[in-house]
Amino acid sequence: MLMALTTSVSYIAHPSIYELITAVTLNLVATILKIGTRGLLNIEYLATSIVADIHLIPALIISSAGDLPEAVSLVWGAVVANIISIVIMLIEAILGSLAEEEEEEF
Repeated sequence: MLMALTTSVSYIAHPSIYELITAVTLNLVATILKIGTRGLLNIEYLATSIVADIHLIPALIISSAGDLPEAVSLVWGAVVANIISIVIMLIEAILGSLAEEEEEEF
């Protein structure tokens, strides 16, 4: 997920179709890996990744058509979704750690 985020930011800084293809690919792989994960926030975690996919795939099509400003704005949406996904992942890790500590106390 972090690699998809950083590649998307890289595309915003220097729009290149190759960076966008890489960002789309990495984000799709991250989405597939999130399918079937267990946890309290797994639906939200998967949903943020799907939202990023829904932004990146049209951005790739629009970028290849030559409308770079529109593609960059869509990639910004994917960046926001990926940041939220990372925050959810951190919250899930903290909640899991707290649950393990509670189990050790009993």
